[in-house]
Amino acid sequence: MRKGFMDKLESRLMPIAEYVSKNKYLISIRDGFLISMPLLVVGSIFMLISNFPVQPWIDLLKNTTLAGTSIASYFSNVTNATFSIMAIFVVIGIGYNYAKQENTNMIFGAAIAVLSWFMLMPFTTMYTPEGASKAVQVTSIPLDWVGSKGIFIGILCAFLSVKIYKWVEDKGWTIKMPNGVPPTVGQSFAALFPIGAVVVVFFFIRVLFTLTPWGNAFDFIYKILQMPLQKVGDSLGAMMGIYLFAHILWFFGIHGTNITDSVFRPILYALSAENLAALQAGKPLPHIINTQFQDLFATYGGAGSTLSLLIAMFFFCRSKRIKELGRIAIIPGIFGINEPIIFGLPIVLNPTIAIPFIIVPMINILVSYITMAIGMVPVCNGVIMPWTTPPIISGFLSSGWQGALLQVFLIALGVVIYYPFIKTIDKQYIRDEAEVENNPKDDDISLDDLTF
Repeated sequence: MRKGFMDKLESRLMPIAEYVSKNKYLISIRDGFLISMPLLVVGSIFMLISNFPVQPWIDLLKNTTLAGTSIASYFSNVTNATFSIMAIFVVIGIGYNYAKQENTNMIFGAAIAVLSWFMLMPFTTMYTPEGASKAVQVTSIPLDWVGSKGIFIGILCAFLSVKIYKWVEDKGWTIKMPNGVPPTVGQSFAALFPIGAVVVVFFFIRVLFTLTPWGNAFDFIYKILQMPLQKVGDSLGAMMGIYLFAHILWFFGIHGTNITDSVFRPILYALSAENLAALQAGKPLPHIINTQFQDLFATYGGAGSTLSLLIAMFFFCRSKRIKELGRIAIIPGIFGINEPIIFGLPIVLNPTIAIPFIIVPMINILVSYITMAIGMVPVCNGVIMPWTTPPIISGFLSSGWQGALLQVFLIALGVVIYYPFIKTIDKQYIRDEAEVENNPKDDDISLDDLTF
């Protein structure tokens, strides 16, 4: 009966996972965001140094000046050059990767994605001069729209512009240069009409939006699409539902978080960026759910929060197989790498360990959310760290000593939950090992034994 249920569940989930993992748009979003990742991590390091949670250090950076500018401002320049313009990197990355999926020129894909996005952007900001009572409109590139607020419309622009470019290219409406012309020159002329078509389409889109109550496409997308999506993503139910789905996929050997991140991570990035902006402005952090919440407090040691399982294996199991696997896997596990235990124990398609593998991350999310909501633990500050940052260190840098303490508590709680399940497997392995010792067999395979 259990096998029948598993087969039925697998038959329902596999088509969904396969569709998501092969979807061009989702792959482009996932890989496009990866381009911005190293830039944001570097920016975060500077942000972390300038806001390290020790007040005398923060005061020192603010009060020490160099050529009339505080040291803290120099650090902020790096943060502004990464976080404040993060949407530009994302649009470039998605345009490039979607062009790759469509088998067209990737460089021009990235270029027209940015071109079309800027064509729809309102180049004005409101500024109140010193001593004035009214704000005036100033022609400029608004930092709001090139930061997290402009990501969603950037994604749409990247897809639409590359789609138009590819359509014109497939129609053969390109300039073909004679043989002997350098390939780069030939590619430039071949791109002329497709880029022209993209510009014409986005020209009319911009004109159409000026006739609407919103005045421009950025305000329309932000208010109609991005804000509702962020509200859904910024909820405990959404986070737990997505992690439940991801871990069921993991159980069947599919990289679940890799699939769900394609959809969910853009929302988390936007929420993190708003937290970071609030931190810089000295305001309360608005979002509990964000990238750091997922990376630092949902799981420890990778999917299933298997660092807790490894600790239980390392200290409480007696079978040679499990103890050896625990010794091998615990160091990678501290840095969030758990493939050795996922496939080595194994966890995949192992119903004995499925229950704690799925519920431990759920409990981590629930406890972390509650402790942050009631103020016991500070909300994550928006500083992005590499996902390999070990727990306790990551918790301290993101949410102070309370965050580090919460991580210790959740890892220990995970050990308690995993313990009876891994001990069941341990007893089975001990019996298997004893049987092999009592009834040794010659399992060596020799080519001399083969006959043809």
